[in-house]
Amino acid sequence: MEIQSQNKLIKNYLKNGNSISGLEALNRFGCMCLPRRICDIKETGFPIESQWIKTPSGKRIKEYWMPNAESGE
Repeated sequence: MEIQSQNKLIKNYLKNGNSISGLEALNRFGCMCLPRRICDIKETGFPIESQWIKTPSGKRIKEYWMPNAESGE
């Protein structure tokens, strides 16, 4: 999948009110480097926020979302 396609899919997913983590991005969109895609999307002017969350196994991962996005999913 092309980088622009991944960017578009991830941006639309976030615009629909969803949040995403690296593992979810890999499973849903085949994206192996979510932080880079998030940076690409931010560079186009879309606001994206993030926070560290703890998984059930105790690992910390980054979760991303768009503030004021439509609630969905």
